[in-house]
Amino acid sequence: MSISRTICLGQIAGLFAFAFPLELRAQPSDGSMAQLRADVKLILVPVTVMDRRGAMVNGLGKDSFIVLDEKVRQRIVSFSSEDAPCSVGLVLDLSGSMERDIRPAKEALTDFLAIANPEDRYTVLGVGTRPLYFPIGFTSDTTLVHNTIMSAPPGGFTALVDTIYAGLGKMRSAPHLRRALVVVSDGMDNHSRYSPQDLFRLAAEADVQIYTIAIDPVRHQDKAIQQIEARRGLQFLEDLANRTGGVHFAVQSRKEAAAAGERIGLAIRNQYLLGYQPGRPDSSGKWHRVQVKLNRDQVQVYARSGYYAQ
Repeated sequence: MSISRTICLGQIAGLFAFAFPLELRAQPSDGSMAQLRADVKLILVPVTVMDRRGAMVNGLGKDSFIVLDEKVRQRIVSFSSEDAPCSVGLVLDLSGSMERDIRPAKEALTDFLAIANPEDRYTVLGVGTRPLYFPIGFTSDTTLVHNTIMSAPPGGFTALVDTIYAGLGKMRSAPHLRRALVVVSDGMDNHSRYSPQDLFRLAAEADVQIYTIAIDPVRHQDKAIQQIEARRGLQFLEDLANRTGGVHFAVQSRKEAAAAGERIGLAIRNQYLLGYQPGRPDSSGKWHRVQVKLNRDQVQVYARSGYYAQ
């Protein structure tokens, strides 16, 4: 079983883990200042389960799952599998390097919109010489989102890292608790101020799952140095998805791109949400590795690999 991995249109990856500090206080009846206080953290882990053919596995119960925090088994205290609304940031690479592939990139996002929850809210950012913001806020109007995507022209340098960084910042004001970014790009970057390491750190701390669709730019007729740069871009997108519990699709045609968008929509809508309270509360900022397993064979379980204790 895997926590997160690259897949080829037949599999779907998981989501993210985050912590809620819950403060409980008891006031004495005599009016004195003494208080009983307990701080408890509830870790919520969204999980996607697929069979070997890539189909969603629904209808599982709490007892089907095993959760390990730093290799210590945890008691699952909350469990749900509802199709809750999600706030989604759509990050579309509009830079010059995508000019040949902009059509399949846009179709991936429009196919994603076609299968999403009607109560989802969307915002759109474009990758250019700098992050490009579109004046739609967070909206449930998929026609508006579709028209915004289809009318956006490509061109300029590529500030991909900066745009995803900005997207994570924008998701802080998203209206729904569940939050995701869907990034469609070739992975190239030649104009960002932030480094990939800066982005990875922010992404690890954010309560946002990131899905990436790579429009594969590797072409055999290109020079060796160009192929190396293209593969480096693909690896960046794969790493970003893996670190946040998302899924990475590498596609080479309009058909594959559209299928990837549809599968991401299914992944977001078909999740299990597992909650547990760590036995030893930790606010050290230390990275905690989380593993989610299923007590059955012939399935793939996908979830983010951990969280920072706060």
